[in-house]
Amino acid sequence: MTIAVGDGFGAPRAVSAELSAAAARAGNVRLILGWLPRADPGLDFAAFADVRTAMPGWGLRAGVAAGTVRFPPVRLSAVPALLHGPWRPDLLVASVVPDGDGFAFGSEVSWQRAAIAAGATVAGVVSPGAPRADAGPRLSRDQVVVVGASADPPLTLPESVPREEQLAIAQALVALIPEGATVQVGPGPVAAAMLGELKVPVRIDTGMLPGPVVDLAERGLLIGDPVCTYLAGGPRLYEWADGRPLLHPIEFTHDLGRLSAEPFFAVNTAVEIDFDGQVNVEGTARTVLGGIGGHADYAAAATRSVGGLSVVATATAHNGLSTLVPALSRPVSTPGHDVDVVVTETGTADLRGLSRPERRDALRELWERNPELSFDEGDEYA
Repeated sequence: MTIAVGDGFGAPRAVSAELSAAAARAGNVRLILGWLPRADPGLDFAAFADVRTAMPGWGLRAGVAAGTVRFPPVRLSAVPALLHGPWRPDLLVASVVPDGDGFAFGSEVSWQRAAIAAGATVAGVVSPGAPRADAGPRLSRDQVVVVGASADPPLTLPESVPREEQLAIAQALVALIPEGATVQVGPGPVAAAMLGELKVPVRIDTGMLPGPVVDLAERGLLIGDPVCTYLAGGPRLYEWADGRPLLHPIEFTHDLGRLSAEPFFAVNTAVEIDFDGQVNVEGTARTVLGGIGGHADYAAAATRSVGGLSVVATATAHNGLSTLVPALSRPVSTPGHDVDVVVTETGTADLRGLSRPERRDALRELWERNPELSFDEGDEYA
């Protein structure tokens, strides 16, 4: 059979060891994973005939490096189609919270409703410590086979302190966002600093909802309830989210048509960007850092949005090496034509309407403002 395991900070880790043991006994069991922010020691990848993930990242790097976890190049909006096709699961192991006479999802919905729609039986791990933030219909008790319980709250994402260059990037980002805009942000120091620097009210429509959104709400700058599919924060975010209809399935959150219907500002980062504005978010030549995720979805939606912007924000250097490169060290995650504006600590390059040579000149000029980077005739930075 094929088993899908719910992902995010509230993944059903309490039954991972038992699941692995059962899979080893049965033999020839496939495992489908999503985004795991932290390694799960209870999951024994060797117990499964095949392990695949739609979003390699923090918690799966060791498995990917060892070759025990495979990661096809998948954008998040395509995961539901995979679950109705070659990844169709027989069983979904998911964290659920009691809700009236049924159950709801807790700190994430993600692609789990697509797995259910594809015919998966739900094996529920009851997690009463998770927030009740599911905006969708409740799962009846007949839909869920309870296989365990956990009193543990969802994992937390520690807040990081922005560095000087990240604060400079955040200030440049704020200048691009008008009052009333719909903004997509993710977890991370640049996003946290940007939310802290905002002076105008905005709507938040994103994949992962970061903790600093609570501060935005308390300052009276959050319009309505955010839209998201994952909560990515700590106890303060979970407490604030409890009882609010925030979490929607990926089919809704990553719908390009819905997102681009209004002025939409997507703010994303990059591991590296090349002279044509193409973006790599998956890793370096040696190490996988993440997957395509929603980067390509949100960038494409924002580029098509009248009055919106697709923004890539990155420091000009990481560990002394330029993030602008002649050739990406991994395949393109987001194409250059879905990037409107690039923001660094040295300023902003508006690429809209520029030819390819003009785009290259604009990006080189932006990076050349960093005096610690040098440029030679070979189009290489050192």
